Amino acid sequence: MWYLCNETHLMNYSNNILETIGNTPMVKLNTITQDIPALVLAKIESFNPGNSVKDRMALKMVEDAEADGRLKPGGVIIEGTSGYTGMGLALASIVKGYRLICVSNDKQSKEKFDVLRAMGAEVVVCPTAVAPEDPRSYYSVSKRLSEETPNSWYVNQYDNPSNTVAHYEQTGPEIWKQTDGKISHFVVGVGTGGTISGVARYLKEKNPKVKIWGIDTYGSVFKKYHETGIFDENEIYPYITEGIGEDILPENVNFKLIDQFEKVTDKDAALYTRKLAREEGIFAGNSCGAAVKGVLQLKDNFTADDVVVVLLHDSGSRYIGKMYNDDWMIEKGFLDN
Repeated sequence: MWYLCNETHLMNYSNNILETIGNTPMVKLNTITQDIPALVLAKIESFNPGNSVKDRMALKMVEDAEADGRLKPGGVIIEGTSGYTGMGLALASIVKGYRLICVSNDKQSKEKFDVLRAMGAEVVVCPTAVAPEDPRSYYSVSKRLSEETPNSWYVNQYDNPSNTVAHYEQTGPEIWKQTDGKISHFVVGVGTGGTISGVARYLKEKNPKVKIWGIDTYGSVFKKYHETGIFDENEIYPYITEGIGEDILPENVNFKLIDQFEKVTDKDAALYTRKLAREEGIFAGNSCGAAVKGVLQLKDNFTADDVVVVLLHDSGSRYIGKMYNDDWMIEKGFLDN
C-alpha cells in the first residue's frame, strides 16, 4: 500500500504480515533441468511470509469462515496439518486474535513443530501408522478436539472448498501472467489437492490445452485411483516424503482436471531436494524435490516450444534435521557412508 508523506515522497508498507502473501517469483531452472528441451520455470512459494504456498489458502479459509459465521471473534481454530498450513493459520491467528491448535503426525520434522510453537500454536502429535478412521489418527483427533472445544472451528483443509478457490483466484492468475499465457504444462505435488485443482481450473479456462500433472509418492492412493477409479488399500503404506500423497481422497482433489500422476520415490525426493539447493541455489522443502524429479521423469513429453511451470511448495528450513542432514540421509539409506 502506498502512502503520501510530506507531499513529495511515498511510503510503501503493508498494514500487517498477511498483506505480503502472494506474488511470489518465477525462476528459470538451469543446471538440474539441462537435459530437458523445454523452458522449465519454478514458482517459488517459500517467498510467502510463512515460507509456503499454504499461506494463500490458510488466509482464504479463515476469511471465508469469518464471513459466514463459522469462525467467531475470540474463537479457536483447530486443524490437522503436516506443518505449513498450520503456519499460515498461525499468521492469521496472530493478526486476527484467535487461538490455534494444530494436530499433526509423528513423521513430520521437529522443525515444523518447533516453528508452530514459536508462533504461539498448541501442537498435538499423533501416530502416523494408523488408519484415518482410527481414533488416534490426526484426522480423528482434529475432529474430536473441535467437538470438545467451545467456540472452535475445524478448518478441514482437505475438504474445505476455500482451499481450491484461493489458488483459482491467486496462484493460477499469477502463473498465467508471469508466463504471458505461454505455459504448456503445470507440475505440482498433490496433498490436499487445493493447489493443483485451483490452478488447473484457472489455466484450463484460459487454455484447455495446458497439461496438468500431479506428483504423487509411493504409499499414496492418488495415481492408481486416477487411472482406474479404484481406491486400493494395498497402495497404502508408510512413506517418508512430507507434504504430498494421501491415504484418503480429499474433496479438493479434482481428478477430472488432472491429466496425469507421476510417482517419485522417497529416496529421489530427498536427493533432488538437496540438488535444488546445491545446483540451483533454491533452498526448498521435501515435496519440491519430488516435484522436480517428477519433471525429469516426464522429460520425454516435452518439446523445445513448451513452457513448464513446477510449483515449489515450501522452504528447506523445516528439513534441516532430515533431507539436509547427512547422518539422517545415511540412516535412511539415501546416501552412502
